[in-house]
Amino acid sequence: MGCWKQEKTNTWAFPTLILCLYGFFYMMKPSEPFLTPYLTGPDKNLTIDEVTNQILPVWTYSYLALLFPVFLLTDYVRYKPVLLLQGISLIVTWLLLLFAHGVLAMQLVEFFYGMVTATEVAYYAYIYSVVSTQHYQRVTSYCRSVTLVAATVAAVLGQLLVSLAGVSYFHLNAITLASVSLAFLCAFFLPMPQRSMFFHRKDAPEPVPGPAKGLPVSAARRPSSCQEERSPDPAARAAGPQPQAGNAGPLRHMLSVLLQLGRDLRQCYGSRQLLYWSLWWALATAGFNQVLNYVQVLWDFRAPSHSSAVYNGAVEAIATFLGSVTSFLVQYVKINWDHFGELALGIFSAIDAGCLFLMHFSTSIWACYAGYLIFKACYVLLLTIATFQIAVNLSMERYALMFGFNNFIALLIQTILTIVVVDSRGLGLDIVTQVSAVTLLPIYCSAKSSSKLLCQKTTSLSFFYRNPDILFSTCQSSSLFVITLPFCLLMHLGLQMLVCYFSKGETPEHNRPRYPTSFSS
Repeated sequence: MGCWKQEKTNTWAFPTLILCLYGFFYMMKPSEPFLTPYLTGPDKNLTIDEVTNQILPVWTYSYLALLFPVFLLTDYVRYKPVLLLQGISLIVTWLLLLFAHGVLAMQLVEFFYGMVTATEVAYYAYIYSVVSTQHYQRVTSYCRSVTLVAATVAAVLGQLLVSLAGVSYFHLNAITLASVSLAFLCAFFLPMPQRSMFFHRKDAPEPVPGPAKGLPVSAARRPSSCQEERSPDPAARAAGPQPQAGNAGPLRHMLSVLLQLGRDLRQCYGSRQLLYWSLWWALATAGFNQVLNYVQVLWDFRAPSHSSAVYNGAVEAIATFLGSVTSFLVQYVKINWDHFGELALGIFSAIDAGCLFLMHFSTSIWACYAGYLIFKACYVLLLTIATFQIAVNLSMERYALMFGFNNFIALLIQTILTIVVVDSRGLGLDIVTQVSAVTLLPIYCSAKSSSKLLCQKTTSLSFFYRNPDILFSTCQSSSLFVITLPFCLLMHLGLQMLVCYFSKGETPEHNRPRYPTSFSS
């Protein structure tokens, strides 16, 4: 009877179910693929340049400012309060998006959405504090899969409502507001964790178990009903007060945790292989986030939403599905990623750069759609490989730390690019020029670093004699890409800036409101 009670208390099913419901409603946002048409349409009546150069950059700045404090706060307050904060931020975001008007109000929307994205870490870290290690792989699969399913369903639903039912963008945002409100209600039912990864952790970090490494052999053979009692999970063992935190003051304990985090980071990045993969992660993620943030503006520029059919929802649904398929199929590819992982980075980064060049030079909206689909699928594929290469030899705590720090570096790079290229106080380039100036530079840097690492590996004499064809073809293609891309990029940027300079006094068509000013505040 006692075993049954403890199994009920320590069960993983209930918090996993509630968190999956939260993730589903949180990602169920059918209006998100149509944000730019909504802002530039009759509801808000903003210009393309106002959206691009004044409104969207606020998300990057708020995300960067909030990421590190929220990362520490999430662990310190043990996740659930931050999930509630995320739910409140979602509701405020869509209330403003529905009923507020003007550039300043939309900048406030972007600030609160930056809060939403900064608190996403709580969703992915919460479940590890309430379930035992033998369930990590299963619950991770559930929590990540439900978000992909919700994003796909939301995009398909939004496209069907717009194309077939003629639902306005305003009502799509109302549906999104109802969905995120349900997510906020689900967060109240989540159990409060008793531990966290850093501030309320065990004495020794525990590595992430593989499929057959959840328990010692002796414990794995015991009956499952009494397993938790004889070998309690980390949450149960850490439920009591931490002795070191109790003896020292809160400030001293916090300083000791920060010092330990610094030591862990130094040890993690002491590995050259982890450093190179992390560098690629940061550069590629910066470029991907920039594309994701501004691709709707490019689509609206190529095919204005007020005069053309909009298929943003269908494209986002297909892109999410392709990304899920490619990341799922990686496990069936029998390749030694230690030898050929950098080659894959170089090849697929070059493909990404080609897709972005296609989106930049082509005037066809269908070419832009196709380039975006291939770009996102390649990025998700490479990110899956990079995640495995980084996490394979790290404990859960150190992987979470490297994940957060890599994202911080990526966001820092993205912020610099936004200030210099996008923001109206910087160069304030148009959206077409930004595609080449903002997104190709990180992709080029990632391809260059990966090809450099590959050349360092292949210069080994034994590898050269065993694989001369691989060495020749790889170095030839990598060198050609590294040499030609920067010259083409700089030449094109120079021409674009000259055009922008000589046409500075003119007001382009896309910078004029499309509707009478009575629609705006």
